Amino acid sequence: MSVTLLADVQNQVQAFWSPVFMDQLKENTLLPSLVNKAYQGEIKAYGDRVRVSQVNRPTAQRRTVGSNHEVFQTQTLSTSNIDIVADQVISAGYEFDDLAQLQSQIGQQDSKIRQGLMEAVEIELNKYLYSLVLPSSASPAHRLSGVTDFNASQVNNVRKLASQAKWAKDGGWWLLADPSYMTDLLNAQTLTSADFVGGESPVIGGQMARQRFGFNMLEDNSLSATVKPSFITGSEDMALAFHPDFMHLVMQAMPEIKVSDLHSNKQFGYVISIRLIVGAKAGIDGANKCVAIYNS
Repeated sequence: MSVTLLADVQNQVQAFWSPVFMDQLKENTLLPSLVNKAYQGEIKAYGDRVRVSQVNRPTAQRRTVGSNHEVFQTQTLSTSNIDIVADQVISAGYEFDDLAQLQSQIGQQDSKIRQGLMEAVEIELNKYLYSLVLPSSASPAHRLSGVTDFNASQVNNVRKLASQAKWAKDGGWWLLADPSYMTDLLNAQTLTSADFVGGESPVIGGQMARQRFGFNMLEDNSLSATVKPSFITGSEDMALAFHPDFMHLVMQAMPEIKVSDLHSNKQFGYVISIRLIVGAKAGIDGANKCVAIYNS
């Protein structure tokens, strides 16, 4: 293959695959799709820093008419800020002998090469975010251990914690359960019977969320011995309830996808790689905006 053809393939891959890759990444993963991704700044290279800001609420005063009700007090406008550094690089790649193998798949919507690269990045990004989950252990603790049956009573207990912590309703409340806990939920008549509950809505990652007790409930079969919050032991019976503001994720607008030959290594063949720069951090009061439920 000529250098010109190699450059053409590189340009086509970057032009056609990168935008689709990010759309599917956001749709097919659960936790990375649902955490807050709003921030000030732009991620162009690793080490870039962006900021998340929140205007702090003033304290109001109340006076009885006739007791200086004509005057009011002001407070200096202040904000709470979180700086997030994009210090994580997620990458994956393939080697192959013939450039035609790649060229034939560039225009395919179901390209196996693109799918394999995308899934590899999804898995690692998902694992990274779960490793950062750290709910508050202060009373009332947002870490509920020893839950053997994740039933309606347990979900209602999580709802109470969320309400007491004053989770905002604007971004929705989410609950991701592993297959074991989701089986418990599906066995609870008050959570599944049409006599007790209404319809379903939104669709995330191909699943229709069940709306119960204020939560959009989804099964997350990625939760396992290797993908979970670091403080949880065991490999099943896990769930995470949260408001999206409990964590902030920053990413490049599009990943870098590169195709090159191996001739400089004295090899015949080609390599395709993908690189995505990301960073994540707990949100303002993020430890109280999530609840972990587990049986360990």
